[in-house]
Amino acid sequence: MSPELLLSLGMFGGLILAVMAGVSLSFALGGVAVIAGFLLYGIDGFMPIVTGVFNYMWMLLLTAIPFFVFIGVALSKSKIAEDMYEAFYLWSGPLRGGLAVGSCFFAAALSAMTGNCSASTVTAGLVGMPPMRKKGYKASVIFGTIGSAGTLGILIPPSITLIVIGMMTGQSIGKLFAGGLAAGLIILASFILYILVRSYLDPTLCPAMDETVSFKQKLNALKSVSLPALIIAAILGTIFLGVATPTEAASVGALAVALAVALRGEFNWAFFKEVSHTTAAITGMVLWIMFGAAGFVAVYSGGGGVYFVQELLAGLEVNRWVLFLLMQLFVLVLGMFLDPMGIILLCLPIFYPVVQQLGFDPIWFGVLFQVNLCIGYITPPFGYNLFYLKSLSPKTDMRTIYASVFPFIALMLFCEVLMILFPELIVYLPALMVTKG
Repeated sequence: MSPELLLSLGMFGGLILAVMAGVSLSFALGGVAVIAGFLLYGIDGFMPIVTGVFNYMWMLLLTAIPFFVFIGVALSKSKIAEDMYEAFYLWSGPLRGGLAVGSCFFAAALSAMTGNCSASTVTAGLVGMPPMRKKGYKASVIFGTIGSAGTLGILIPPSITLIVIGMMTGQSIGKLFAGGLAAGLIILASFILYILVRSYLDPTLCPAMDETVSFKQKLNALKSVSLPALIIAAILGTIFLGVATPTEAASVGALAVALAVALRGEFNWAFFKEVSHTTAAITGMVLWIMFGAAGFVAVYSGGGGVYFVQELLAGLEVNRWVLFLLMQLFVLVLGMFLDPMGIILLCLPIFYPVVQQLGFDPIWFGVLFQVNLCIGYITPPFGYNLFYLKSLSPKTDMRTIYASVFPFIALMLFCEVLMILFPELIVYLPALMVTKG
């Protein structure tokens, strides 16, 4: 057995055991790195870990993360989230399946506010589940809609994980945002079409809202979402048009959101304290995972592990598309067990050079990489969103939750196949951009 293979089995095996034992991902990554570094090089083995961590700490792009987290937390903790759902409810409720369609739009809007799956899934569930249950929606639609639409939080910009992918690959974050937006809208459209068709074929599945809503009520409902919609459009617009870098846009957006909440009369010391604490906690979690992964990759790379895997992949005598699909499948499986941030930081240093060597478009690959992480989030038995749904409805059997997501997994896989067969679906919008970062 070669030393590199032994290193790979030891470090990744130790990581899996640590995660299964309940150790948080950040400390599992960092702990395995410290142990492996010491066994390989003694005290000197700690230096690559320190160097790897400090390389991340000096990256200016990291400052975009707390700003985007602040934007999402501030909007979701204000009454803006509830008002947004009310607007979607009034506009889509009269349709069969309208509340589920509204929940899809609501989760997508939350994704554009929060940049992560957990926030969009939990908030959409808390706000959207009660009215769907009240109207007699079947459990398969309720859990499938909330769980699957919530995964778009790491795909629709401003996605924090897409920022990290850009940092890891050196690709334009603005272009990754554009590709992620295209992919997210395609998947969202497939969900909505599926819900409408199923509701038409089975009227008892998603009953329409029985009360009458006037056009004036609908227009009044739009007033509550106009300000956050303008803020999100301004943030993404400045990035897509090349007016600002993601960091610059995020900082201006954070200030604009604070002003918007203040204009609604919701900004006070208690609100500011809660949002700041939550932002610090989420940002700290993200950064600690990054630092742990940086140490892990530094030790693994220093021991020759990264080059070993790269040479192993490049040396396989198979078609480049088979190799590409194997990498995507590996990411999909990991998504059922690990946090997306950890998967990105572990896999991209290994896969990205191989992707470049094979001649695939890096923006296209990065977005597809992210789509697989979304799918992994709702894939049984350990997809993260499945357990978020269980926490939202403790009395619901896990088999019911598992069964509810399978049609949506199939839809996401179908959309991914379309994006693989027709790369223009992802790369067209980024190609139009004038990017500044």
